[in-house]
Amino acid sequence: MTNVQRARRQVRLSRALGIALTPKAQRIFEKRPYAPGEHGRTRRRTESDYAVRLREKQRLRAQYGVSEKQLRAVYEKGTHTSGETGDAMLIDLESRLDALVLRAGIARTTAQARQYVVHRHIMVDGNIVDRPSYRVKPGQTIQVKPKSQATVPFQIAAEGTHRDVLPAVPGYLDVNLASLKATLTRKPEVAEIPVQVNIQYVVEFYAR
Repeated sequence: MTNVQRARRQVRLSRALGIALTPKAQRIFEKRPYAPGEHGRTRRRTESDYAVRLREKQRLRAQYGVSEKQLRAVYEKGTHTSGETGDAMLIDLESRLDALVLRAGIARTTAQARQYVVHRHIMVDGNIVDRPSYRVKPGQTIQVKPKSQATVPFQIAAEGTHRDVLPAVPGYLDVNLASLKATLTRKPEVAEIPVQVNIQYVVEFYAR
């Protein structure tokens, strides 16, 4: 799939789910805030409880770019964690390396953040990590490897270009964008995590 095809797909998915998944989708979504297709402008018919919860689960999946298998595993893990299952799910997802690369402003989109990790541009505590699903622990530092820092995409990021289209840096990240570095200072708190989701609906979807 080309970058153009991927971008179009993300825009279409954004409109279908009612959330902007990329900066480009945000711009288009502001002009056309309705679902794609010829019936997109018409009001949605009353949806079943199942349909509402399914869409909420799909929204969460899309925002983190995870597979169904990965999200179900996060749910199963959350059910064995003390406290609310939904809170545990969000904290676990937000600890992913690709999610934190995005939050820091090193990448512009979730897909780009994942690509940077897979292509071995990202280090954790000085060691290259090429698994987007790697869970970063409080106290660990993420940084673009020195050799990659000189390349154009990362020079653009270091100038803060992506910050204009991303949410504010959350309180659990200490970011030095000029050095393309970020430290997870503590565990994220659910209220700070910049995702749009009714997590209880997601829990209810899997618990049914």
